[in-house]
Amino acid sequence: MATAAVKEEPIEEVDFETRFIMLCQASPEGITDNVIQKELPQCDTKQRMTIVNRLLSMGKIDLLKSGSKLLYRLKDPDSASQVKGGDNQEKLVYQIIKDAGNKGIWIRDIRFKCNLLLTQVNKILKNLETKKLIKAVKSVAASKKKVYMLYNLEPDRSVTGGAWYSDQDFESEFVEVLNQQCFKYLEQRAAAAREAKSDPIAQRNASFTPLEDVWKYISDLGISKVQLSKEDIETILNTLIYDGKVERSLVAGQATASGDGYVKLYRSVQPLIPTTGLMRMPCGACPVFDQCYEGGAVSPTTCVYMKEWLEI
Repeated sequence: MATAAVKEEPIEEVDFETRFIMLCQASPEGITDNVIQKELPQCDTKQRMTIVNRLLSMGKIDLLKSGSKLLYRLKDPDSASQVKGGDNQEKLVYQIIKDAGNKGIWIRDIRFKCNLLLTQVNKILKNLETKKLIKAVKSVAASKKKVYMLYNLEPDRSVTGGAWYSDQDFESEFVEVLNQQCFKYLEQRAAAAREAKSDPIAQRNASFTPLEDVWKYISDLGISKVQLSKEDIETILNTLIYDGKVERSLVAGQATASGDGYVKLYRSVQPLIPTTGLMRMPCGACPVFDQCYEGGAVSPTTCVYMKEWLEI
């Protein structure tokens, strides 16, 4: 009776495969051919290619491109289960997008990392979007630029622009309203401190308001359609500081895991003397004023700031 022949792999090759996987586990970001040659000097090119092809066919590793070098990375079992039914190329693109996190990744960078044709990448992205595994988000950094990220992720502020942008348009009127309301609240606190008729130092100290109080005041007004964070309000208060309407003071407070142990206090201030006309025009604060002349690279005729100021 004839017995079926069982194909046996060389023990040495199996050992190389195990060590190859261990190298990938030790370097989650991936390993290059140089690393493999250094760590497995006895493994020749033919054996290495055999191992790589077998692991690729088994779906255990991903083959990426880093610059001009190939990168071998152990496949994430979670991502493989997410893209169930997809081919290796689809799983590879999904993993690349997953690695980009909530900042997303541009299609050009996806092509560079997976080394696929544009038509192939577009088809894969369309399939992943149809399965609601990924989504395309427009970036405020470039009006025609879309980045891809996992479907359930909230885009980073650097992508959406945060509370100050709506459909890629900067909400200047909304920012101006917040600017006015923050300053109004600080002025009310300063007026209440003056009415207390205490000594000047006590009045000054009482006019300071913590950032959290300003944030609660703006939140209670309900003038924002989106949830504003304390960092958003701090950005508005910083613009008031630059305008010379508000000053900030740091006092020691209880240190927290997310803070540095300081409490930020703000109060409205009045200028001692009115600003001169020269300082209100663009030339008064222009850093290249001494290089400005007719016919030069910086010229009053072509100055966009002067034109905007004259149209006010």
